[in-house]
Amino acid sequence: MYAFALGAATVTRDRPATAWLTHIDKASRRPIYLAVVDALEQAIRGGELQAGDQLPPQRTVADLLGVDFTTITRAYGAARERGLVEGAVGRGTFVRRRSSEDDAGLVDLSMNLPPPPQGVSLASLLKDTAGAILDRSDVATLMAYHAGPGPLAQRAAAVRWLESSLGPVATDRLVVCPGAQAALAALLSVLTTPGSTLVTEPLTYPGLLALARRMNLRLIACPVDAEGFHPDAFERICARHTPVAAYLVPTTQNPTASTMGRNRREDIARIAAAREVWLIEDDPYARLLDAPPPALAALAPTHGFHLATLSKTLSPGLRTAFLSCPTPALARRVTEALRTAVMMGSPLTTAIAIRWIRDGDAERLLAGVRAEARARRAIAAEILPDAQGAPEGVHVWLRLPAHTDVGQLRAQASLRGLSLVGADAFAVEAEPPQGLRISLGAPTNRKVLRDALVSVAGLIDS
Repeated sequence: MYAFALGAATVTRDRPATAWLTHIDKASRRPIYLAVVDALEQAIRGGELQAGDQLPPQRTVADLLGVDFTTITRAYGAARERGLVEGAVGRGTFVRRRSSEDDAGLVDLSMNLPPPPQGVSLASLLKDTAGAILDRSDVATLMAYHAGPGPLAQRAAAVRWLESSLGPVATDRLVVCPGAQAALAALLSVLTTPGSTLVTEPLTYPGLLALARRMNLRLIACPVDAEGFHPDAFERICARHTPVAAYLVPTTQNPTASTMGRNRREDIARIAAAREVWLIEDDPYARLLDAPPPALAALAPTHGFHLATLSKTLSPGLRTAFLSCPTPALARRVTEALRTAVMMGSPLTTAIAIRWIRDGDAERLLAGVRAEARARRAIAAEILPDAQGAPEGVHVWLRLPAHTDVGQLRAQASLRGLSLVGADAFAVEAEPPQGLRISLGAPTNRKVLRDALVSVAGLIDS
């Protein structure tokens, strides 16, 4: 634990900024130096700190937080390795200015995206579909407010998209959402209050970690094995801590790429029902698999929520996700929460997504994405044979020796024009295993991916 000594001083651009220190999660079980780096990154991404802003001296930060000087030295070093700051002895530390050269030629292995689909021009399809919608729709109606759970036709299309993994779903239990993150935020606002406990995997979706910090939720990591949640451990946690809900990615887990089998899903569903714990199944990748297991929510109809985004299977620009709720009443409450937070999603991009599903273009796109993902996964298996992942997955998980300095590895990769993400970005607890989640979809083509993975393998071997 650590305490703040910050006052209410006004932050100006001509002196080192300190207000960002208040973003540090004082209750976090992560090491203090990582909490400092996380708060710094949050302030930069949120625009509170701008490129060129000077950070306070390390001694000042240590005094304000009541921690050792060496802790802040380590934090500033880690921030430098992440590419957040720059500086020199005697001059100070500043938020790093990004140049066009930073992004030109950068190969991103850190962001999970679907790869370009084989045999389909996404650009042409998008242009044709948008044109057809604008030609045949009442533009005034299209561009008006749409603040409900989605028109019936949209929810019917969602049922069609989800049926292969979730089974039949009543349309009054579905909510069409402007992306999975907005859906998850709305759902958590319905199910939890500040101080509520959630169970999740030890390594989990960073968006959940951010929401938990913002909403003051307590996260408990459930021990896992090769299939995810261990049933005995889950039951013990439920008995001891009475969590409100459990958040899982049981199919191609993010970041470990593990998949929970049917028998294990039935065990988890049974425990959740017996202990009256909601199950939040985040399911972005199931549609990529040739034969995914049944959705966890289908095995827990009274306690399971199922969230499926199109961002990981078709295109992140669609910003469309479908949330299935156990009851119509819960679907209405989530709809109200979404309206309060974001009012609505983009009518045009939602219309494009729904039209693709209705006309069969989504299945054609999905087949192309799946084929390309399979080809890229084969490249990863050749170059990084120890990496774990589904044959059609868009990411792999690479465990590293315990002595590996992942921060240094990422820094060296950055010098070679590669962007990597380590286990610390996903960690619920203070001491995550050493590993990398390597995303395969963002590189523009297979040659770029191959060259990048060869570079990663070389860095690890060295």
